[in-house]
Amino acid sequence: MRIAVSCKENRKDADVDERFGRAPCFCIYDTDSDSFEFINNNQAYNSPSGAGVQAAQHIVESDVSALLTGHCGPKAFRALSAAEIKIYINVSGTLQEAIEAFKKGELTSAENADVEGHW
Repeated sequence: MRIAVSCKENRKDADVDERFGRAPCFCIYDTDSDSFEFINNNQAYNSPSGAGVQAAQHIVESDVSALLTGHCGPKAFRALSAAEIKIYINVSGTLQEAIEAFKKGELTSAENADVEGHW
């Protein structure tokens, strides 16, 4: 299974970024191979509007099954949900801690966005 995590930096010891659409990058973690790949979110990060939808498109194109992030707005939530990606919000700590919590089943998937757009 491939999961995406919003990150503050392109490093395995980075912190989870609380903002999905404006996260500088995403870690794509493969649970089967225990491998890490980082993708930049520069286009969405620097966009004056639509950052969440642009970031969601990056995640959908990365062929992941789940997203771990701090918060997710309504438009991004709808786009990710339409692609059948499970969204886990209120995730904090380091990238490694978030992945371990996911693997242990300690996270609960969200039913709705938890912040307004342009948060």
